[in-house]
Amino acid sequence: MKILLDAGHGYNTPGKRSPDGMREYEFNRVVASYAKSLLENFEDVTVYFSHSDTKDVSLQERTNKANHLDVDCFVSIHANAYGTGWNSVSGIETYVYKTKPAVATALAEKVQRNLIVATGLTDRGVKTGTFHVLKATAMPAIIVECGFMTNKEEVQLLRSDVYRRTCAEAIVKGIQGQFKLKNKSDKTYKVLAGPFPEKTTATELVEKLKKDGYQATIISE
Repeated sequence: MKILLDAGHGYNTPGKRSPDGMREYEFNRVVASYAKSLLENFEDVTVYFSHSDTKDVSLQERTNKANHLDVDCFVSIHANAYGTGWNSVSGIETYVYKTKPAVATALAEKVQRNLIVATGLTDRGVKTGTFHVLKATAMPAIIVECGFMTNKEEVQLLRSDVYRRTCAEAIVKGIQGQFKLKNKSDKTYKVLAGPFPEKTTATELVEKLKKDGYQATIISE
């Protein structure tokens, strides 16, 4: 399975920052990086980024890359804002495009649910939107808004490494649940009781497999 993670905007995107100066991309890119590391623990998963730390990547470039790579899933990670000054608007919401396949909505619902459970923030629900990255992608695509930069309490969370890791883990749980991803360490080997050549025993083979990160058990023929 191929997954494209999109850290929304860039360091220099105008206006995408909190009233006290935190750039949205600072949050987005770290969550994307954590999510990539977690996703790479699953079998047959390849993860791509659409963003860059050296330039602002246009929306068209991002969707072109997703379509060219023919990825199975596009997840755009953001922090939200309401206006330009501090206010009390809060919570997490996830967007899909209204004409995308049902799997997109199902993915959005799983990611949203995991984020709310993990963070305890207000559940603003799954919504439809006409954002470019949703309508110009050929695969199931979602936008995740992980909290408001214009809310004084939530911006402190957005700055926190613990919160960033929490968001990444929740997003990955949603993806895993939707696409039934199998962790590489979930492989279980059934080892016959023997005999084995060169004095190797079934127990020794099981222990070796376990040291390599696999599950193994001894069975009789």
